[in-house]
Amino acid sequence: MLIFAHRGASKAAPENSVKAFNLAFEQNADGIEFDTYQHDSGIVVFHDRTLARRAREPGYLLDTQWETLRKMDIGEGERIPTLAEALNCVAGNKWCNIEIKHLRDVDSWVHEVKTAVQQSDIDTEKLLISSFNHHWLQAIASRWSDVKIGALSASYELDCTASARALHAYSVNIALDAVDKEFVQTAQQEGFDVFVYTVDEPRDMLMLKAWGVAGIFTNVPDTARKVLL
Repeated sequence: MLIFAHRGASKAAPENSVKAFNLAFEQNADGIEFDTYQHDSGIVVFHDRTLARRAREPGYLLDTQWETLRKMDIGEGERIPTLAEALNCVAGNKWCNIEIKHLRDVDSWVHEVKTAVQQSDIDTEKLLISSFNHHWLQAIASRWSDVKIGALSASYELDCTASARALHAYSVNIALDAVDKEFVQTAQQEGFDVFVYTVDEPRDMLMLKAWGVAGIFTNVPDTARKVLL
């Protein structure tokens, strides 16, 4: 079962920071997951729409000047990373899940991500793009046919793989509170990997492993590695 460090090793280091990403791989994570916003000046790695929780500054991320964003301290002296800086933390044999929180323009987004990926060591076979906005994912897939799509969901829908089928997705990325064994079996039978978020308790990790889940997103990759040996 793959271990994705959710926003990096985010219990031990500032979330969505270069420090958290590097620490995740030191803790033997199989990959990292991080959140992105398409700012007017480029793609940045950040989770919230507002700056207060992480940067302790007022205002909205997308309303803030690029130069100001790049100087903000998000904890322990870490700065808000660009997409390229995050991707440069990922070795070629590791996975990377880019979650989209905001997308301004699909064509420019695809161009910027492709360029950053090409300039990194990432294996595109281990690159996954996910979002709760499946319209964005569909638009991206139409322009980047060989990229892996993760159909992100917080609910167990009546037709639980409908979105994944419509998107020709690689995986269904579903919330821990929504998933059950039947969901996993159904998705797998229809050809989808199942990744579950956010899984920090050993009991849940072992349960999902027994169900045959392909991977988990966790804030504690070091704990997950010990439990899942």
